Amino acid sequence: MQLTKFAHSCVRLEGPGGVITIDPGVFSDSAAALAGASALLITHEHPDHADLPAIQAAARAQADLRIWAPAVVAAQLAEFGDRVTTVGPGESFEAAGVAVRTAGGQHALIHSSMPLVANVGYLIGSEGSALYHPGDSLVVPTEAVDTLLAPIAAPWSKAGEVIDFVVAVRPRLAHQIHEAVASAAGLGMVEGMVTRIAAGYGIEFAHLDTGQTV
Repeated sequence: MQLTKFAHSCVRLEGPGGVITIDPGVFSDSAAALAGASALLITHEHPDHADLPAIQAAARAQADLRIWAPAVVAAQLAEFGDRVTTVGPGESFEAAGVAVRTAGGQHALIHSSMPLVANVGYLIGSEGSALYHPGDSLVVPTEAVDTLLAPIAAPWSKAGEVIDFVVAVRPRLAHQIHEAVASAAGLGMVEGMVTRIAAGYGIEFAHLDTGQTV
């Protein structure tokens, strides 16, 4: 399966069964990420992960687009009926011919004065060789992960937590997501630390530029 990195937390996966788009938010070119997609996975309701006008436009234009999302987001897409499925943690389903499992359940704490929202992480592919998109959380899944999309910088995290998360998941390979909130200098600093420390655990960290396909 090919992975194309869009800005921030949006990625697009292309395989024999179709295209899966994850978290097309307002910091990404959501229309391009959604074009031709047969499956859309949304981790949570924040607009940097769910650009609702773009998602609604794509669903109206693409009659075969199926959507999986937490309840709050699913309710906002109710006009699309049974093409939208509400998901929580601990579930499994198939999207674009690929096995998917869910993890997590809750967004990371930003501040005690701010309410927590639902956040669903997605494990995509066979157990033991899956790609993991955690959304806005640092929940370590119970199964082995091949490729981790690591939230590299966020209002709710610090560099040490990101490093601990990558090491705890222990993937073969990690790429960054959630980088739009960081300057180039700050991103380079955090990625440098993650690269050095992760390598000591046999983990390869590889930066992906926006638009790059691997």
